[in-house]
Amino acid sequence: MKNSNQNPGIITWTARIISIAFAVFISIFSMDVFTEGYGFWKTILGLTIHLIPTFIIVLIIIISWRKELIGAVTYTILGILYIYFGWGKIDISAYLIIAGPLFILGALYFIDWGKKKLSV
Repeated sequence: MKNSNQNPGIITWTARIISIAFAVFISIFSMDVFTEGYGFWKTILGLTIHLIPTFIIVLIIIISWRKELIGAVTYTILGILYIYFGWGKIDISAYLIIAGPLFILGALYFIDWGKKKLSV
């Protein structure tokens, strides 16, 4: 069998592209710091704090690029944590918009890991 690590397939690239798009999507929420009317340094601090989730997702993307199982587990855990900490506090649409892609990414990375595990 051909080693799929040398030739990433559609599942691999779909997971990677959705991960990057998700990082861009959640970083959009940090833009509200510019409407607060803070000075330069407080705005920079606020922006940095608001971008922490994006930094975490980027770190997961970097690690998951080669270690798909870590991406599968981490994205799934993040989806569960989002639902757990938001339970009863947010609208159901927020669960679908944030946790939904996390679970999809977890599944894609798990499928990709399984596919590569079987082909080695």
